[in-house]
Amino acid sequence: MNLLLFLLILTLCLPLYAAWLKEDIWQTMLAFASLATKTAILILVVSVVRDDWMIGIVGVLILSVGNAALMLLAHVLKRLEML
Repeated sequence: MNLLLFLLILTLCLPLYAAWLKEDIWQTMLAFASLATKTAILILVVSVVRDDWMIGIVGVLILSVGNAALMLLAHVLKRLEML
């Protein structure tokens, strides 16, 4: 289980590295969306390992609500480019 957690933490670095290489705002937003999803999955794995449902609820909330705000920001940026 520790190996799984280590691999999940390692995969968190990949989108940040991709966003660091590119200057495009859309690539950066996709990287942060990917980071949020992977962090929520990591939180769910930790909650199962610790058998703590309160941490699991936080992970589910991040999965369901966290990316919605990012999509709203993407829509606002798209509208600003149209102006």
